[in-house]
Amino acid sequence: MARLTRLSLAGYPHLILQRGNNGQTIFTSAIDYEMMLNLLADHSRKFSVDINAYALLPDHFHILATPQSVDGLPLMMQAIGRSYVRWFNNKHGRSGTLWDGRYKSTVVDAEKDLLDIMVYMDSSPVRAGLTNQATDYVWSSHAYCIGQGVKHQLDKQLAPHAAYWNLGNTPFARELKYADLVKQGVSTKRQTQLNSAVLKGWVQGDPSFVTKVQSLTSRRITKQTAGRPTGNISREIH
Repeated sequence: MARLTRLSLAGYPHLILQRGNNGQTIFTSAIDYEMMLNLLADHSRKFSVDINAYALLPDHFHILATPQSVDGLPLMMQAIGRSYVRWFNNKHGRSGTLWDGRYKSTVVDAEKDLLDIMVYMDSSPVRAGLTNQATDYVWSSHAYCIGQGVKHQLDKQLAPHAAYWNLGNTPFARELKYADLVKQGVSTKRQTQLNSAVLKGWVQGDPSFVTKVQSLTSRRITKQTAGRPTGNISREIH
């Protein structure tokens, strides 16, 4: 079966996943993490992509981003991917691929799913056993979203989505509400649903949102309801 083209829509939030090849480590030190965050800051600005949230883990990273043009997101990810691999290979004296194929992405229903996705991202270091609580992890946007200030260059240009701003009328109210959402977490069922959506490229949202997005593209955006299996299911990401 032919591989589906990636869906990119201007003005819609997208959940993005990039993994290390065969689960290999892509961030080995603070310097590596900072380089990726700096590349995200530079290229998101260059290609007019709003970074709503991020979470970098040793073998993969998630980004929640809203492109202002159809081409902005793929151009940004291509530039970041090439630049980081070149830098990482030079730094570590290696050659060859670093990524597990092309990045994965899904268009997100901001009203129904965006906050759950942010919680899913910010909770990933805890699920992966990297920290006991999300507030202790420095390589995500969680600290910024709960009012702990700017820790990285990328934080200076973060553009939290309207769904986040609607959590409260004051910064303190928003930050407190969001911190509580992360403490509550999302269910295992919900984690599986979000993980599957980004891995397979299906639009994440309720039926009315899916219908709206389908009207904007000729690409199939939901799983076929009948037919033969399409192959092995990709491994889950924390």
